[in-house]
Amino acid sequence: MATDPDAPMLLEDEANFNLPTVEGRFDTSGYPTPYSDIAALMVLEHQTHMTNLLVRTAWEFRVAAHEHRATRGLFRRPGAADGGALRMTVDEDETLREAVRALVDYMVFVDESPLTDRMVGNAGFEAAFEARGPFDRRGRTLREIDLDLRLFRYPCSYMVYTAAFDALPADAKDAVYRRLWQVLSGADRDSRYEHLTRDDRRAIVEILRDTKPSLPGYFGAVRR
Repeated sequence: MATDPDAPMLLEDEANFNLPTVEGRFDTSGYPTPYSDIAALMVLEHQTHMTNLLVRTAWEFRVAAHEHRATRGLFRRPGAADGGALRMTVDEDETLREAVRALVDYMVFVDESPLTDRMVGNAGFEAAFEARGPFDRRGRTLREIDLDLRLFRYPCSYMVYTAAFDALPADAKDAVYRRLWQVLSGADRDSRYEHLTRDDRRAIVEILRDTKPSLPGYFGAVRR
């Protein structure tokens, strides 16, 4: 850590990497803890961007409704109850569709950079975070942190349990659920979802079915 006020930039020195504590480097009395837990920072980064995408999606749908643009039926085949077809119908709004795609892609960690080495938190954050659940009947939770190859053991955002997600306009939430099922069911075989193995997708659906009461009934068995 740079200590010269005339050169306040962080010095790239191995002595500054993976510090167990910043005590002794500056006055930490004004902070709740002298630790800077890598797991907590990574979760915060995910939560912040996920919140931004939820706000954006809600905003786009509310603007569309105000402008009397169609907001219903995205990612839904007429008469279908299983998540719908992958192709866009003529009455779908491209702006809304892309907002939902971006949100769901981030929910399932598309483009997440794989970890190349084991990362370990040092402030007890992982245990406290995971203990918040909710847990399915097998004791699994979307909050389980991995840090071997990726951030979370089950690559689907725990932000699905938040008030921000539940407060999405009804048509937006319907579209998000339908798009999420297209991805988790294996109906969309796009290469950007290759990181989601069938076991991953099956586990995520099972966890959601046990822990998210508002989950639509078409979230069923993952067979592909």
